[in-house]
Amino acid sequence: MRLIPALLLALLFSAVAQGVESLPPLKDGKVPENLTELWGAYDPRAEPLEAEVTKEWEQDGIVCRVVRYRIGTFKGQPATMAAFYAFPKGAKALPAILQIHGGGQSASLSAVVTNAKLGYASLSLNWGGNKMTFADGKVYDGPNTDWGALDATHPPQRNKANHFAGPTTPDAYTLDAVDSPRNDNWFLVTLSARRALTFLEQQPEVDPTKLGVTGHSMGGRLTVQLSGVDARVKAAVPSCGGSGDFTGDPATFPGGKPSKRTARDLATRSENPYLTEIKAPTLWFSPTNDFHAHLYDFAYTWRAIRAGQLGFSISPHFNHRHTNDHSLTATLWFEQYLKGVIQLPNTPRLRWENRMAGGQGALFTVTPDPAHPVKAVRVYATADAHALTAFWRTIPVVPHGKEWRATVPTLDAKDPLFAYADVIYEAPEAYRKIPTNPGVGRSETYALSTAVLALNGAELAAAGVRPTAQRDRSIDDGLLGWQDWFRLNWGNPDHWVATTRKVKDPLWRGPQGARLAFEINPANDATLYVSVTRNAWGVFGSGTGEYVATVPLKANGGWVAVSLGVEDFQPVDPKGAQPLKDWSTLTDLSLSGHASVMKDGVKTSLPSGDWKNAATIRVRQLRWVGGQYQGAAPAAPELTDAERTKAFNDAIKASLEQEKKDRDGR
Repeated sequence: MRLIPALLLALLFSAVAQGVESLPPLKDGKVPENLTELWGAYDPRAEPLEAEVTKEWEQDGIVCRVVRYRIGTFKGQPATMAAFYAFPKGAKALPAILQIHGGGQSASLSAVVTNAKLGYASLSLNWGGNKMTFADGKVYDGPNTDWGALDATHPPQRNKANHFAGPTTPDAYTLDAVDSPRNDNWFLVTLSARRALTFLEQQPEVDPTKLGVTGHSMGGRLTVQLSGVDARVKAAVPSCGGSGDFTGDPATFPGGKPSKRTARDLATRSENPYLTEIKAPTLWFSPTNDFHAHLYDFAYTWRAIRAGQLGFSISPHFNHRHTNDHSLTATLWFEQYLKGVIQLPNTPRLRWENRMAGGQGALFTVTPDPAHPVKAVRVYATADAHALTAFWRTIPVVPHGKEWRATVPTLDAKDPLFAYADVIYEAPEAYRKIPTNPGVGRSETYALSTAVLALNGAELAAAGVRPTAQRDRSIDDGLLGWQDWFRLNWGNPDHWVATTRKVKDPLWRGPQGARLAFEINPANDATLYVSVTRNAWGVFGSGTGEYVATVPLKANGGWVAVSLGVEDFQPVDPKGAQPLKDWSTLTDLSLSGHASVMKDGVKTSLPSGDWKNAATIRVRQLRWVGGQYQGAAPAAPELTDAERTKAFNDAIKASLEQEKKDRDGR
């Protein structure tokens, strides 16, 4: 493709503005009632793409371009998509990966360049219409995405109505003048992604029979929808999106979040109908505690999918991001199904031995692919039906022939039980030092997960499982490192953070009046910030809060003891905050060299200094001292829609802030 002057582009777009509509008008005003009617006879190849290159350069042997292509013509106006496109210079017959960004994000140059360095052509859409930035941080100032008469960008946008999460009521920016699923922005962006596959098909360096797709967050859901509606997708990796809507009975399938959608929305706007149509090998790539891809909803909606080869890669403890070994699995998925250069093990299986309980707990067996040597097997389990705040216990495993077994003790006969396993493999040598995206480190191993099993209390009791677990004041003795934590910005002398949800689990919940004690190993005098969250996501009812304790540390060449009471924790946002009264509704505990509080409505960093051993910090003897157990935490009424929306938006904001730290190398 050649560069086209901006004036010529404007004339070209004006000339076709009155072209044939990409989607036919509703017949007799009848709106689609299912996926077949929604997509009808739409052909993403039918219309000319009118593709152009608006900027081109080379870096490290990679050809990089800013491109635009025609999405279609809607209500008499053209809609165009801007994107980053990259491929290895001089290469031919390349497999191609389409990358779809998430909410509040923009097209990712780093993603397409990384994919190009791995031997792919790659296109990253800018469907949200946000500013596109180059590697040096400069903003692209050329023509961007323009949805024309529609607005499928991400809020805040021209259209004040949110047609992603909200209703499809007609307005000036919707396709149809009646309440219609064609007014749904998920549908429109999926259509634009289908056109992106057409763009990739037409590039001279691309093998059109080897197209894959991946996306994160909202892009993960769009990956699922695209894979379900377009047979040109030959491999898919949805990240943190696409769990679908739970339509089961929580009494028999615990943990699911019952959908409030109408029957028509379930048949046209939900991921559910797309899921049943997926044919391409698909890797479910999402962590245990993701706020956007509800793990228990996923366990239900994906339970019967037969996608040829369905894989799972589930990072324990994380929310909206992944461990390095699971990230490598996503890369290897495309290496197998688009390039055919490796052969991954078959998806491991986890089964519940319901006839072998023996009153000692629930027994599970893990069966990996016997054709591949296993480095390690890890079983994770929780009795917490609240997916976003659950702590996943690591259960000891014992070899049993070519399988591994784990027994999960239970605390309460009424509790459900959720379990899955990771099987860890040595990475092929060639993949241990490959290029990675910002925030993702290299790994010498990769991990394949089993499906998630969900058991209700009645099932466990009928099989003879009896409560044998006991509360434990020792939260973490430190002997297993950071096994029960997730860490961010590790090694950064200021912004390192380690977080655990173990304090929420009834087995380790804090007694009334207890003190939190532990030892830590600073290499220099430093300030430690200990933070706790009370009642995240309203799991214990209305009202939530974040609190921080400031702990000056004097290095002594070894371990420094810390002891804190509830009175040592101050609200992060003092406006309208209640003091931390006890430990009963904690949902997480964090240690960090950095903290921020709200002062006069402005987020303000507290004083901090560099930790010289930020990459080797350890904690031991984390425990509750004194106090008395008072029984169960309060029951949780359902969040209001306003509370749920605020929690969701706060989670998006926190995720975007962390992604910025990743890009900045912090």
